[in-house]
Amino acid sequence: MDLDAVDYLPSQIIAELYNICPDGVAENVALCVLSRWKVGGVAKCIVSPRSATQIASIIKLMTSRNLPYIVLGSTSNLLFDDEGLDVLAIQIGQKFSSVQVDNTIVTCQSGTWVPGFAKTLMHHSLTGVEHIAGIPGTIGGLICMNGGSQRKGIGEHINYVDTITSTGDTKRYSKEECKFSYRTSTFQDSDDIIVGAQFTLAQGKRTAIRQEMLGILSSRRKKFPQKHPNCGSVFVSNPAMYEDYGPPGAVIEQCNLKGVSRGGACISPLHANFIVNNHNASAADILYLIYLARETVRQKTGYEMPAEARYISANGAIIPAHIKAEQLWDSEVQLGKV
Repeated sequence: MDLDAVDYLPSQIIAELYNICPDGVAENVALCVLSRWKVGGVAKCIVSPRSATQIASIIKLMTSRNLPYIVLGSTSNLLFDDEGLDVLAIQIGQKFSSVQVDNTIVTCQSGTWVPGFAKTLMHHSLTGVEHIAGIPGTIGGLICMNGGSQRKGIGEHINYVDTITSTGDTKRYSKEECKFSYRTSTFQDSDDIIVGAQFTLAQGKRTAIRQEMLGILSSRRKKFPQKHPNCGSVFVSNPAMYEDYGPPGAVIEQCNLKGVSRGGACISPLHANFIVNNHNASAADILYLIYLARETVRQKTGYEMPAEARYISANGAIIPAHIKAEQLWDSEVQLGKV
């Protein structure tokens, strides 16, 4: 079968999506505008649901027609293909972002913006997750990656996570079932869509919480590039490499790759674990720099650096960006074309 000829989103399906989410369907969306990396072609259709019921209805529709789809949050760790996106994208964001606080128990929907969530907790004098202050992304994405900073993860404070399965049913995962470890969770290998979570935090002093968060934000502004589009940290820290050589940014810098560019993309001169879009970068430009950094670090240290960033192909396949980088550039490098 010629996959290029497949219609992943027939017009009648888009019409049904308008019935499910009357105010939440957008067609022919420029991904270079949506993406935090400001890279990518045109997405055929993006739907932004307001409720778990709408999400379940969308999943049931797509499953009943055997059509693929992907789920997006804030796109902070995603690299879209230059060819765009032919499958349906379900974006869970601001329209699905309520937060409820009951003493030290906090329940929120997965589209909640992480910096706003941290600020809400501060206003309620709740402590424990100050380390997420300033992390761009949604709670759903943060949970999926067990994200955080200072080598901490959001999973430490989770009681349970609610999802919608690939059949449109609801499912609740206990903390143990989430299998949180450093920057990983069971959701990375699951088709379930995270729709909400409950946390237990501790009472603290608002002024102390605020001061800690301000310190974290100040440190992020000094260390991380703010002026150019990027996806945050590109590579996940390898604990063994960290012990022997340091975190990815430091090791990439030791390899003299800070400031190295290709096309419109550049390994940030400020922090080498960031790849920034200086001017009209393509996905191929970014993938080459991912390939270059990994290969150079491997040759220097013997360690692998898995990418935290995920690549999304036009047909909706989602894979770690370093795998796509190797697929794209291994043969080119071996043939001496780059």
